[in-house]
Amino acid sequence: MADEPLVLGIETSCDETGVGIVRGHTLLADAIASSVDEHARYGGVVPEVASRAHLEAMIPTVQRALRQAGVSARDLDGIAVTAGPGLAGALLVGVSAAKAYAYALGKPLYGVNHLASHICVDQLEHGPLPEPTMALLVSGGHSSLLLAPDITGDVRPLGATIDDAAGEAFDKVARVLGLGFPGGPAIDRYAREGDAAAIAFPRGLTGGRDPRYDFSFSGLKTAVARWVEARRRDGQEVPVADVAASFQEAVVDVLTRKAIRACKDNGVDHLMIGGGVAANSRLRSLALERCADAGIRLRVPRPGLCTDNGAMVAALGAEMVARGRPASTLDLPADSSLPVTEVSVPGFTHGDGSGPVRAALEVQAHLHPQADSPADAHAPARSHDPARSHDPAHSHDHDHVHELSKDNLYG
Repeated sequence: MADEPLVLGIETSCDETGVGIVRGHTLLADAIASSVDEHARYGGVVPEVASRAHLEAMIPTVQRALRQAGVSARDLDGIAVTAGPGLAGALLVGVSAAKAYAYALGKPLYGVNHLASHICVDQLEHGPLPEPTMALLVSGGHSSLLLAPDITGDVRPLGATIDDAAGEAFDKVARVLGLGFPGGPAIDRYAREGDAAAIAFPRGLTGGRDPRYDFSFSGLKTAVARWVEARRRDGQEVPVADVAASFQEAVVDVLTRKAIRACKDNGVDHLMIGGGVAANSRLRSLALERCADAGIRLRVPRPGLCTDNGAMVAALGAEMVARGRPASTLDLPADSSLPVTEVSVPGFTHGDGSGPVRAALEVQAHLHPQADSPADAHAPARSHDPARSHDPAHSHDHDHVHELSKDNLYG
């Protein structure tokens, strides 16, 4: 175990500041500081509030993770960070912090994809991922079916949401029912007391001519809202538990049906489910039932590893180190629309790289004034090793930072 890579991971794609420490496939620490209570009064995530919360929580959360793991920052073999997708301002906080720690400690930096991290975290609980891996990722911003022959470099999108993601629909329906934010846990809780067959809500994109693997939950959300409005308009009581159960059943029915279909079509005999909605109890039970019927092995991390966390980023970073994948340069961008096909982001090379180095040092001075800095402020960090420099053929053809409408993530 001592020979396995020790990696710290930072996750700030939305409203949770997550810092995890992993040695190989073993989780040593998973520290999280959530700002969900600050967003609850707005009924959804406010990007500016999330960014400020990350700034305030970053150093204490890193220090807490190091204490939990019982290691020193100098013992680390690398720093991994979510480079995208996510909220631009929130991502920038995490990426800036990771650059500062990587440079100050002289450790390689790995900018990784948020979605690929959600897949890789399952290694911490169930061991190495089969290759290829079929993954169903469901969260507030994403509903995706992904085929991953190599989690460190080859992730292929099969299907995705074309409008509201599953978690987004949960939040909006919970708001209609007056259940507060976040909506997922509340819907799950009320649904346990309701009748899932009470109301025949629609199943989007399940017709014979519809895309086989894509998802749509906007129509379902609207159908629930109209049903509830009609009851209230007629002066009738709204059976909250039945509405929650019927809505939830419609969502998980479509998710599991398409996931099983993708496994069969692609000859994959196992299914991994990740993302925040993977904590939903009915999704877990229906997936287990349908996978058993289809002869498919189901892998689902425990609920605490399904939601956004630093452990999943550290897990992917550790896999990058173990397989000798190239590190990122210190001018690593935060890309809010980073495609899942880009599992890692090498970064960019502009001139001698001294600008990004100076920027990283300035951030480090604010984040960790007690840390020792390298003697030469203009010396390249380990991640600027020429053997690991960025390949121009792989460069992005878009800006370093993209603004992603929060309506597309959480409405």
